[in-house]
Amino acid sequence: MKVLKRTYRWYALYTRSRSEKKLYSELEGKGIEAYLPLKKELRVWSDRKKWVETPLFNSYVFVRVSDREYFDAVNSYWAVRYVCFEGRAVPIPDFQIESLKIFLEDTRCNIEITENSLKKGDHLEVTFGPLKGVRGELLQLRGRHRIVLRFISLGCCIHADISMDEVKHLKIPIEVEYV
Repeated sequence: MKVLKRTYRWYALYTRSRSEKKLYSELEGKGIEAYLPLKKELRVWSDRKKWVETPLFNSYVFVRVSDREYFDAVNSYWAVRYVCFEGRAVPIPDFQIESLKIFLEDTRCNIEITENSLKKGDHLEVTFGPLKGVRGELLQLRGRHRIVLRFISLGCCIHADISMDEVKHLKIPIEVEYV
């Protein structure tokens, strides 16, 4: 009798909104190998500040499954679907998940994932911090946390150390009022 060896592969599971930790717990309870990369970030409320662990990738949990567990994982209550390309779930190479784990072990790294693709000339509004509500034109990107905004109406530039997630694109250019 020939014994078939199961092949395990990593996949990304798309979760329900804000349910990454719930899905991770459910998968662990089913005995399915799962990985939820977390980052620590400082959350600020009006009355306090607190360090919390949040998912590095919103709405995703990684699972390592064989063909046997494939449907058990996606049929979990908090799972929506696998990340697919052309209708098929896309396997993630083992070395990429291992590299991510090693990268996250380095506590010196301040990790930030952003989908903002900012470029010179973009009109932006700051959405967080002491510059909240300020609008300007992006003159330069200096690394990932330093931008130069030009405030036409004030006739000056401001160099700011802010996260790219703390600015938003403005759909229409900033109107300048001349006195």
